[in-house]
Amino acid sequence: KKMIRVLMFEDNKNFRESLSMYLADSDEIYMVGAYNDPTDALKLIKKYEPDVVLMDIQMPNQSGLEALVLVKSKFPHVRVLMQTVFDDDDKVFAAICGGANGYILKSPKPESYVQAIKEVYAGGSHLTPAIAAKVMNMFALQFDNKKENYIELTKREKEILQKMVEGQSYKMIADDLFVSVTTICTHIRHIYEKLHVNSAPEAVVKALRLRLVE
Repeated sequence: KKMIRVLMFEDNKNFRESLSMYLADSDEIYMVGAYNDPTDALKLIKKYEPDVVLMDIQMPNQSGLEALVLVKSKFPHVRVLMQTVFDDDDKVFAAICGGANGYILKSPKPESYVQAIKEVYAGGSHLTPAIAAKVMNMFALQFDNKKENYIELTKREKEILQKMVEGQSYKMIADDLFVSVTTICTHIRHIYEKLHVNSAPEAVVKALRLRLVE
C-alpha cells in the first residue's frame, strides 16, 4: 500500500512539530518534511515529490496564498490542502480560486488532518463544514440579484458531478461508471467549462448552490 507523501509549511513551531509527529506515526502518511515558510517551496517539492502539500495561509516572508498559486502553476498535479486559524471570506475565496484542493481550519484534533489529507489525495476535495457554509454564502451573495445563465449538463456530467459532491476520487468515479480515468477527466473538464470554475471545490459549491445535484 502506497503511503501518502506529505510536505508541510507552517510557521508555528510547536504546532508544526506536534502535527508532524502525529502524521508521521500514521501508517498511511509519510512526512517528507516540515518547514516554517514556503520561500523554497518549489525546490522542496521538486526534491521530495510530495503527493499532498499542507500549506498554512499566514506565514512570514511569503504567504501561503502566494505559494499556492506558484505551486499550482509549476506542479498542477500536487494536491494542496490549505490550513489556517482564519475563516474570513477573502482568504477562503482566494484559496479556492487559487486552486486549493481543500481548506481546513486548524484543530486540536489531529485525526481530522489525516482524513482531510486522504480525501484530497484520493482526488476529492475537503472543506470543513464551517468553511463549506461560508463558501456557499459567499457565492450566494456574489450572484444575488443577478440572473444566472442557464447551465445545461448532460446526464453523464450530472452523474459525475453528483459523485464529486459525495467526495469520490476520479478513480472511484471511473470504477463506478466502468470507464477510464481519462474519460472522467474529460467529462470533468467540460463540467468546469460549463460552470465557469477552475477547481473541484468551486464546482461542488456551485453545483450545490444551483441545485444541479442533490
